[in-house]
Amino acid sequence: MLPSLQESLDGDEKELESSEEGGSAEERRLEPPPSSHYCLYSYRGSRLAQQRGDSDDGSPSGTNAETPSGEDFSLSLADTNLPSEVEPELRSFIAKRLSKGAVFEGLGNVASVELRIPGYRVEHTFRLELDKYIQGLKNNMNCEERGLENHIKSYLSSWFEDVVCPIQRVVLLFQEKLTFLLHAALSYTPVEVKESDEKTKRDINRFLSVASLQGLIHEGTMTSLCMAMTEEQHKSVIIDCSSSQPQFYNAGSNRFCEDWMQAFLNGAEGGNPFLFRQVLENFKLKAIQDTNNLKRFIRQAEMNHYALFKCYLFLKNCGSGDILLKIVKVEHEEMPEAKNVVAVLEEFMKETLAQSF
Repeated sequence: MLPSLQESLDGDEKELESSEEGGSAEERRLEPPPSSHYCLYSYRGSRLAQQRGDSDDGSPSGTNAETPSGEDFSLSLADTNLPSEVEPELRSFIAKRLSKGAVFEGLGNVASVELRIPGYRVEHTFRLELDKYIQGLKNNMNCEERGLENHIKSYLSSWFEDVVCPIQRVVLLFQEKLTFLLHAALSYTPVEVKESDEKTKRDINRFLSVASLQGLIHEGTMTSLCMAMTEEQHKSVIIDCSSSQPQFYNAGSNRFCEDWMQAFLNGAEGGNPFLFRQVLENFKLKAIQDTNNLKRFIRQAEMNHYALFKCYLFLKNCGSGDILLKIVKVEHEEMPEAKNVVAVLEEFMKETLAQSF
């Protein structure tokens, strides 16, 4: 079952209560991010292990042979900023996972590790972001250039700031205006950032990328929806960052995005950067849940007039009916009966909107 907004907020409040004690909201908001640690290891598999990875005809023999056993590899420390008394714990943990075949080449792996670092708490992060970041490290290591060692140290030391903190920075930058960014991400509306430094622009683009439903709905639907939104509005959302308070132009919002904006601001009180990413995941999952519910009601409405009324009530009360209707309209474009249902719902929504003014 996918989380509702209230379930997400309840879980977030518990996280905040357990992660922060004392101090004013403003003090916690301005608190610097925790220091990040890293370890870089050199892994070497034996020739015997590589031979085991191939079958007699030269093809791969399966996933069980991808990672060699404990006697078939060496793991040596290349660089770290962990305390010397803690690093062996991490190396031992990684070696055990390698020996069990729990790590595969080319695929990131995220795990919680209890290390004995005073005042340090290991948090959960998200694999896709780390995969992209480590790919950048691999690209740097493949380059022949002077000062590469110092560059890699700097790159590794910045992983927390570059991977975990961007969403938090965007929330704190936009505050209540975050609802416009959520709406743009959900509706596939193009966003143009002006008069901004590169770091802020990267943060905004990363937020939009993570907040969109890309990968959660059919790729063809997403492409068609992007085209439809562009043709309909003829305008991108403009974010002008020339002043201390960014200004939005051509932006839209709805009750759904406003409610989730408030969930992000509640998270800002606790200052936990990992929490923002989880709230964003819950935001997307709730949007997908609502989309699937609407599609189910539309299928029922093709044969049942009462179900058509249920569709209307759902669109009216869900808070994001404007966007959901556009999504299902694109998906049902080639289905005559469903297309007729969507057309009736569009008329209902137009009348409702006219009555509200």
